[in-house]
Amino acid sequence: MIDIEKIRAETPGIEFTTHVLACGSSLMPKKVVDAIIEHTQLEAQMGGYEAEARKAEELNKIYDIVAKHIGASSHEIALMENSTVAWSHAFYALPFNSGSRILTSEAEYAANYVAFLQRAKRDNLTIEIVPSDESGTLDVNALESMIDEKVGLIAISWIPTNGGLVNPAEKVGQIAKKYNIPYLLDACQAAGQMSIDVKKIGCDFLSATGRKFLRGPRGTGFLYIKDKWLSTIEPAMIDHFGAPWIRKDIYELREDARRFETWENSYALRAGLGEAITYADDIGIGLIHERVQLLARLNRKLLSDIKNVQLRDIGTEQCGIISFSIEGKKDPKKIVDQMSEAGFAIGLVEPESTLIDSEKRNLPTLLRMAPHYYNTEEEIEKTVKQISLLL
Repeated sequence: MIDIEKIRAETPGIEFTTHVLACGSSLMPKKVVDAIIEHTQLEAQMGGYEAEARKAEELNKIYDIVAKHIGASSHEIALMENSTVAWSHAFYALPFNSGSRILTSEAEYAANYVAFLQRAKRDNLTIEIVPSDESGTLDVNALESMIDEKVGLIAISWIPTNGGLVNPAEKVGQIAKKYNIPYLLDACQAAGQMSIDVKKIGCDFLSATGRKFLRGPRGTGFLYIKDKWLSTIEPAMIDHFGAPWIRKDIYELREDARRFETWENSYALRAGLGEAITYADDIGIGLIHERVQLLARLNRKLLSDIKNVQLRDIGTEQCGIISFSIEGKKDPKKIVDQMSEAGFAIGLVEPESTLIDSEKRNLPTLLRMAPHYYNTEEEIEKTVKQISLLL
């Protein structure tokens, strides 16, 4: 069982807001905040380089912490500024033959899709959308039927930014492995709310952020690169940290995934990320997932009872992100602002964030709620009641 009262006592932000938007950036535990402040103060006292040297052993353990959390080895982990940077480093490093095909999902996130478009234009690639089944989930049978020798990448979002959907990441991995196709998985919204085992999933690359369900600080993320790629893949951009300059005309890539990192980064934020993942692991990601699911079901039930609210979630398996719209002329941004003024944090997502899915389903700007395990049932009830009062 999760000790909710203890966790809430260790979450300072609860005193100031009813925060139901973990899919944006969730409330950090005090231990995370303390880790960031402690390292920042150490830098102020002795300088950034000196603080790094003083804490080098502890900072290097963060690779082990991340690796353990996702079932990887520490040499397969690169620490990044955010999930988009992590995803982009993997994507732009991948070699493609002219005419190669990229297969992706209907609910793919805008940041990823514009990168597809850029490389498609630059490298003569094609982007093809894998159809969804009747529930809205990526259709793995349709995916397999699209495979041929020209497919150069399968890249999907495990959990899209809206729609409540959980795509079948492991089944996609089985197909990718069967046909020996690189598989890039965006786990931005999955990390922290559900278990991740990269070996079981079968992905070659996985990107994630710290600020969402992991309850880490903004400006943190990580990239997993399957060991087999480390003997061949070269980053699109390097510096002398990822690729030491060994002779006048020669650089040498690091042997581990840190070849994708650069010399400069925020060690204070990294310390916070390590503390956040440790905090989640100490509670147990299985228990966290159960709690998030319980609160999400309650959230959907309460919203569905409001006459003018239309739930917009899809998929046979749903996550802790609840998407909905308001019938009539209510401005979603105004509702978010009014909720904030009343002390409640919810969010919105524009159709452009998942343009293909939004056009297919004719989605307006959606409102989002995403309860986390530190929320209570009473908070969900109060938040939904406040929404109903604004309609």
